[in-house]
Amino acid sequence: MADVLADVLEVEGLKKAFGAHVAVNGLSFQVRAGECFGLLGPNGAGKSTTLKLCLGQLLPDSGRIRLLDEPVPERAREARIQVGVVPQNDPLDPDFTVAENLLVFGRYFGQTDALTRSRIPDLLDFAQLASKRDARIQTLSGGMKRRLTMARALINDPRVLVLDEPTTGLDPQARHLIWERLKRLMALGKTLILTTHFMDEAERLCDRLLIVDHGKAIALDTPTRLIDREIEPHVIEVHGPSRALWAVQAERLCERLETVGETSFAYCRDPMPVLQSLQAHSDLRVLHRPANLEDVFLKLTGRDLRE
Repeated sequence: MADVLADVLEVEGLKKAFGAHVAVNGLSFQVRAGECFGLLGPNGAGKSTTLKLCLGQLLPDSGRIRLLDEPVPERAREARIQVGVVPQNDPLDPDFTVAENLLVFGRYFGQTDALTRSRIPDLLDFAQLASKRDARIQTLSGGMKRRLTMARALINDPRVLVLDEPTTGLDPQARHLIWERLKRLMALGKTLILTTHFMDEAERLCDRLLIVDHGKAIALDTPTRLIDREIEPHVIEVHGPSRALWAVQAERLCERLETVGETSFAYCRDPMPVLQSLQAHSDLRVLHRPANLEDVFLKLTGRDLRE
C-alpha cells in the first residue's frame, strides 16, 4: 500500500554550501503521503539545512525540490500554506496568553479570527492545555511550551508537519505524551517529517529513515530493515576491572568488538561463546541486549563527538 502513495516531498541532487563548507552534498529522497519520515545524522550533518531548503527558507546552490506538488523555492509560499513547522526552539510570544498565541499565528496563514477561534478548543485539548488557555507563556513548563508550539503548528490544519528535534530537553513523561500525539496525527493521515537525536524516538515513530553525514545520504530504509541489514543481532556490553584482559579473548569470539572508554561492545550473531567466556570474570558487569537503531547509527556515522 505505502509504495503506491503519492510523494508529498521530492528532493533530487540537492546541494548547499556556506563558503568552503558544504552542508548538503547531493541529497536525493522522497517523502510519501501519510508516513513519518525520519532525517537522522550527527550534529552538523546537514539536517536542519535540508529542512530549511525544503521549506524555501534557504536558496539551494543546485538541485530540485517539489513540496506538495509545488516547486521550491519558486512557490515555497504557496506550499507552506499546507505545512506546519515545529522548530527546535519554542518561538512563542511572551506578551500573549496561550490562546492569543494561537490566534495571532492563524493570521499568518490569512485565516479569519473566527476560523482560528473555532479551532483553538480542539488544539488545546490535543495539547492537554485547555486549563492553560488564559495563562501567560512565562508560567508554562518546558513540556507545556513544546506542546503549545506543536498546537500552533497545526493551526492551519496542515497536510505536512515538519518537526525539528521536537522532544529535546523534555522529561520522559512529556516525551511520551508528544509521541502519543504524533501517532494520533499519523492516524489522521498527516505526513510527518522528523529530525531527532533520540534513536528510540526514531525507531518508535518513523516508517522510514534517511541517515545523513557530511551532507550525504548514507542509508535509507525502514528502522527494522536497517537494523537487520547493518548490524549483528546481539550486543553484549561489558565493563569492569578485568575488561581489558577479557577483551583480548573476546575478539575472536564475536564478529566485531568495539571499546569506548571503559566499556567494550561485542557484536555477535551467536552470543553463547562470548557469554561463556564471561563466566570466568566475576568482576565484570554485563548487559546482553538485541541490536537497536543506535547501534546502526554509531556504526555508520562513528562514535567521535561532533561540535
